[in-house]
Amino acid sequence: MKQTFKKRLKKGILYLILLFVVLFLFRLAYGYTVKINQYEQADNFFQEIANSRVNYASKKYKITGNTNAPQGIVNVDQKYEKIATVNTKTSEFDKEKKNVTASIKKEDAIIQFEQNRGNKGNRKLQLLIGVQPDRFDNLYGELSKIGDVQSKEITKKDKTNEYKQLNAKKESLLKIRTSLIELKSKGGKIEEYINLENRILSIEEELQGLGVQLGNYDAENEFCTIKFSLAEGVKREISVLHRIKVALEWTVSTYLQILLILFFIAGFVYLVLLILDKLNLFKSIIKKLQD
Repeated sequence: MKQTFKKRLKKGILYLILLFVVLFLFRLAYGYTVKINQYEQADNFFQEIANSRVNYASKKYKITGNTNAPQGIVNVDQKYEKIATVNTKTSEFDKEKKNVTASIKKEDAIIQFEQNRGNKGNRKLQLLIGVQPDRFDNLYGELSKIGDVQSKEITKKDKTNEYKQLNAKKESLLKIRTSLIELKSKGGKIEEYINLENRILSIEEELQGLGVQLGNYDAENEFCTIKFSLAEGVKREISVLHRIKVALEWTVSTYLQILLILFFIAGFVYLVLLILDKLNLFKSIIKKLQD
């Protein structure tokens, strides 16, 4: 009896030790898979200038199979906005900054907005770059090779409907302006004349605003956008001892929590079994009394 108890006790202790080792090895391995970003995230620089400068491009292609069109071919002039974002870091800030400038010059791109800030050792360069659509991929690829890239993405949005709506609104305003000018030539009361003049001026202002927006779609202004951020900093390596320390702390905390949960589960089960046993005993006593 004592030997059986000792065997079970040894087996139970072995299982508990094994659980601890498995948890420790899991946390240690997990630490090597997680990359810690030791550099600050991109700030609101690009958000602040997002509405002040937009770049659009166009693409012409044909769609076949349309029975309503002559010869079943439709010519489509798509307007779109293409934006790439590249966030990178480096410990050789001056060298990589020269590489960025060289890449931009090589692809005949233009810097539309630029921000330099921070002291040496903690500097940051942020650029909003306009590049011709056919050179977009080349420049994006070259900038993605600079430093240690933290994140990058490309977003493309169709703007054809917005372009058509702006043109339709422009045509509508031109017709209204023409009608108002004709009314003004017919004469009338001074108040009506003044109201017509104010209305015409208001339409002129709207037309100017539309002209600026439509100007962004002109072929001569066609660009795609690259938001580029270069941060300076020294890359730090996490030592093995530090990883072991962190893994050990997490393992002890998690291990104790698991034991506590198991203890409460075992106590709850024991309590339920005890209650059921008492109920069965109570039922047997009642039955004997009835007999």
